[in-house]
Amino acid sequence: MQTDIDPRTLIGRKAFDLDGAKIGTVDEVYLDDATGEPEWAAVRTGLFSRDVFVPLEPSEVVGDTLRVPYERALIKDAPDFGVGRHLSPEQELQLYHHYGLDVTG
Repeated sequence: MQTDIDPRTLIGRKAFDLDGAKIGTVDEVYLDDATGEPEWAAVRTGLFSRDVFVPLEPSEVVGDTLRVPYERALIKDAPDFGVGRHLSPEQELQLYHHYGLDVTG
């Protein structure tokens, strides 16, 4: 992800999956505890739905949207931790595994 993007500017952006299908709207941004860099976005998937966590790396900001390079089904199946709380290291690990990301990266 572009590190020069202010995480506050991500909130309210529409998020789209690998195929260009709308996932929802960025609701919150979670920062890495060690670096303070934006690491996860919580995306509200619908009025009566829930927020799903998506990794900001390797996602991209394109114009006024967030492009998440994963299929909608995988995103919708992400572990549900609720929003508004700090993600524990164990929860982050589950998210890394869910998206097939390198934990050390």
